[in-house]
Amino acid sequence: MTEKVRSADGTEIAFDRLGSGSPLIVVGAGLLGRKQEEQLAGLLAKEFTVFNYDRRGQNDSGDTAPFTLDRIYEDLAAVIAAAGEPVHLYGTSGGAMVALEAAARGLPIRRLAVWEPPFIIPGTRPPVPGDYRDQLVALRDAGRRGDMIELFMTAAVGMPAEFVAPMRDMPMWPGMEANAHTLVYDAELTGDFSLPAARLARVGAPALVIDGGTVPWLTASADQVAGALPDARRHTLAGQPHNVAPDAIAPALIDFFLA
Repeated sequence: MTEKVRSADGTEIAFDRLGSGSPLIVVGAGLLGRKQEEQLAGLLAKEFTVFNYDRRGQNDSGDTAPFTLDRIYEDLAAVIAAAGEPVHLYGTSGGAMVALEAAARGLPIRRLAVWEPPFIIPGTRPPVPGDYRDQLVALRDAGRRGDMIELFMTAAVGMPAEFVAPMRDMPMWPGMEANAHTLVYDAELTGDFSLPAARLARVGAPALVIDGGTVPWLTASADQVAGALPDARRHTLAGQPHNVAPDAIAPALIDFFLA
């Protein structure tokens, strides 16, 4: 059953609690919220008590104005408090950025694992437009949620527009549109997508940085992240796309968090 915890500003943050053992929080990415991580959460629940939560504004979590970046970490802190002790933390893609900054802020994290954090290393791919956030806000205010997703997919993810257009007919699209307003929050989180080396140097938890080796700019990001962290292991799940298969990454996470 879905549980809820109140963040510092009173916003309800929804999560699923699965399994037993040491607490492990999953920080998801994408526009489907915790639904996107359900299969992975189930696999990890064989060894851990897994907390799979909806970030602010997604699905069953609330969305209290005004939004600030601090809210992201207050929400995660509330889920950690629900776990009742220092936690293992796994973040995927944009969720990896959240997990890394949470550790840099000193949240009680025992071990940290991230999958392909999407920092853009200069020269590895075209930059995101400087007015990316402003474009998202304009589309949001015009009620063009589908176009927000298309902008995210093309400008931030780097997908060709001809690949994105057919996605509008997929069953998952309405759920993504319902959460599209949170792309503005993610844009504030990512900024210009530059790697915050000084912030990463403040992470005290042992870390595992994983990539699939199929997207060169994400591999470059993973390399740079691992190099900036004080205590990091680097691992590649060869051949995995950015949308990594749960049964491919779960064993690597379990081995690291149980070590």
